[in-house]
Amino acid sequence: MDSRAVPISASERILTIDVVRGFALLGIFIMNMPWFNTSFFVGADGSRLWPGWWDVGAETVRDVLFSGKFNSMFSLLFAVGFTIQLGRMEERDPAHAKYLYLRRLFWLFAFGAIHACIFWTGDILHAYAIFGLILLALRRAPEKLLWTLVGLCILYTPLLGVYRVMTATPEDVKAFIATSQLWEASNNAAYGHGSFLEAAREHTREMVVIYTDPHFLRFTISFYVQIFTTTLIGLMLGRRQFFQNSAQYLPAVRRVQWWALGVGIATGIYFGVWEATVTDPRPTPWGVIARTCYVVCRLSIMAFYVATIIRCVHNEKWRPRLAPMGVVGRMPLSNYLLQTLIATSLFYGWGLGLWGKVGPALDLVLAFAIFFLIQVPLSHYWLKRHSMGPMEYLWRLLTYGRGSMRSKVLQEASVA
Repeated sequence: MDSRAVPISASERILTIDVVRGFALLGIFIMNMPWFNTSFFVGADGSRLWPGWWDVGAETVRDVLFSGKFNSMFSLLFAVGFTIQLGRMEERDPAHAKYLYLRRLFWLFAFGAIHACIFWTGDILHAYAIFGLILLALRRAPEKLLWTLVGLCILYTPLLGVYRVMTATPEDVKAFIATSQLWEASNNAAYGHGSFLEAAREHTREMVVIYTDPHFLRFTISFYVQIFTTTLIGLMLGRRQFFQNSAQYLPAVRRVQWWALGVGIATGIYFGVWEATVTDPRPTPWGVIARTCYVVCRLSIMAFYVATIIRCVHNEKWRPRLAPMGVVGRMPLSNYLLQTLIATSLFYGWGLGLWGKVGPALDLVLAFAIFFLIQVPLSHYWLKRHSMGPMEYLWRLLTYGRGSMRSKVLQEASVA
C-alpha cells in the first residue's frame, strides 16, 4: 500500500494513557476470570454456584469494585485513542486517513470475531470496532448532543427495568431460566470436557444466540449501552486533548476523584447488599433501583480510578512505581488475547480441565498472580527487544502495509 501514513513512534506515546490502559487490563482480567471457568448462563434461577461466605464476599467485592469499571475504562481510552489516531493520520496523509482508520477497524473486528467464535465468547474487540464506526459519525457532533446521548444511555437501564417489572410474566421468567439452564449444561459439556474444536463450535453457537435470541439480546444491548456511555465521554475527552494536557486539568481531576468516590461508594453499597442477599430472579422495583445504582457506580468508580491514576502519574514519587503498568499498557491487544490463552488453557477440558472447580475467591488470586507474575515480566522482556507487541505489529502491518511499517522501523532507528 502506497501511503505516507505510518504508525506512531515510541516517542509519541502518552504515558498516562499507557498506565491507565495497564490498570484496565488488570481489571478486565479480574472481571473476566470467573467467566473463563464458569458458564455465562449460570445462576439464572437466582441460585449460587459458590455459596461459601468467602466466595460470596469475593464475588461482591469483584462486582462492586471491578465489574464494568475496567471495560468502561477501556472503552473510554478506545475513544480517546480514536481522536488521537485519526488526527495523526489526517496530519500525515489527509487523503487516506479515513480509509486507513476504516481498515484499522476492519482488522480489529476480524480479530474480535475470531477471538469470540473460536476462543472465548466474552470478546470485547468486535464491539469496539462497531463503536469505532459510530465514533466516525459522531466525530464532529456538538458536545450538547453527546451529553444528551450519555444521559439517555444512563436512563436506559431504569427505563428497561420498569418496563420489565410491568410486563414480565411468570411464564417469561420460567422460559428464561429453562433456556439458560440448557445453555449452562451445554457449556459445561463443551468447555469442561470437550476438545478444542468442540469448544470452538460452542463459542460460535453462543455468539449467534446472544445476538439473536430475545431472552439474551436485551442483555447484549444493555451491555452495549453501558459501554457506549463511556465511549461518548472518551470522545469528548479526546477532542479536548485531555490526556495530552492532563497536568492542566489536575485541580478538576482532584475534585472529580473525591466526588466520584463518594457517589460510587453510596451506590455500590446498595447494589452490593442487594446482590449478596436477593436470590429472586423475577424483576422487582428494588432490583430496578439496584441495577440503576450499578450503572452509576460503574461510571463513578471508573472516574475515581482514572482520576487517581492521573494524579499518581503526575506525582514524582508514584510515577516510577506505575512504570510496570505502563509497559503492559503499551501492548494491550497482545496482553488481552494472552489472558484468554492462559485462562482457557487452565480451565477448559482441552487444557488442565479446571472448569467449574475454581470459585470467585481463588479467581481473584489467580488473576492477580497471572497478571503480575506472567504478563508484567513478559511485557518487559518483549518490549526490551521489540518496539511493540506481536499482535500490535500484526494489526499495524495489516492496516498500514509492509512499506509503511518499514518506514516506521527506520524512523525509530533514527530517533534512537
